[in-house]
Amino acid sequence: MPALPLIVDTDTGSDDAVALLLAAASGLGDIRAVTTVAGNVPVETGTRNALISLETAGRNGIPVHPGCARPMMRTLSSAQHVHGEDGMGDIGLPDPNGVCESTHAVDALLSYPREHPGELTLVTLAPLTNVAAALLRDPELFTRYRHVYCMAGAADLRGNISPTAEFNVWADPEAARIVTQAATPEKVTWIGWDVSRKDAVMTEADQQRLEQLGTPMATFAHRINRTVADWARDVTGLAGYDLPDPVAMAVALKPGLITEQEQAHVEISVTDDTRGQMIIDRRVSAPAANITLARRVNETGFKELLFDTVTTPVPARSPLAGAAPSALRPGPTS
Repeated sequence: MPALPLIVDTDTGSDDAVALLLAAASGLGDIRAVTTVAGNVPVETGTRNALISLETAGRNGIPVHPGCARPMMRTLSSAQHVHGEDGMGDIGLPDPNGVCESTHAVDALLSYPREHPGELTLVTLAPLTNVAAALLRDPELFTRYRHVYCMAGAADLRGNISPTAEFNVWADPEAARIVTQAATPEKVTWIGWDVSRKDAVMTEADQQRLEQLGTPMATFAHRINRTVADWARDVTGLAGYDLPDPVAMAVALKPGLITEQEQAHVEISVTDDTRGQMIIDRRVSAPAANITLARRVNETGFKELLFDTVTTPVPARSPLAGAAPSALRPGPTS
């Protein structure tokens, strides 16, 4: 089958970077453009990381459009305590060779689907600020995309940034609310942190396999997640670090990976005590469903896609070739 034409919106931290590898090097995706937004890291850092990730996958020249530098109504609260100050495990990656575009991400999100109506799939891996800003200018935006997949929320109300909220939605809940109000289940699918926590955890054995592969992409994916591994061990208590953005990207590339899903009416809390919490109405009398929620994914299929992708040799030089010596030492495995 032909590769899926993609627009990817990202706040490129370490798991976003792995998702970009899947989209750029699996053979399943055809990235037409990347848009960046503040979230895991400031937007300038996320833009740099997106360029590095694409070059690691051998995909120089994909347009990268910087976007919103802060949430719609709040100050920026980054996740650098999770992903490192540089968002990539602080392993000393050199600067990318490429440069970003001058066109703002919101303009890009609006213009690409107008030029290719019904052809492009939008995958969001970040706070939804860029997307919400685009929707305020074009409320029919989602109808212009083939489908929209969002790594967003926690449908079981078990959060990773607060007791009940997932980071992307918590970081800009007003933007997430705009997205849910514009969504329909035929057009918008959310893959939440509940899916990642259950079906996308890189166990110690998975991490060792990734490290031992030794290809540029495998080494890159292993090293940049070293601070996330520490955070997973100390905060979420998982049996390894999880990969929320890669599993969301995998679902976009291979929707058949979904093993359980539901359609439901979803709203987002913007109050301080439950900021970013999904409010899911499953009553018979609930308003019409607005989002398809992926609830479980085939873990084996996801990991096969991941390992197959990073095993592929690419012609580009790995950024790790110029990294600081600390980048070449074994990282944590749990």
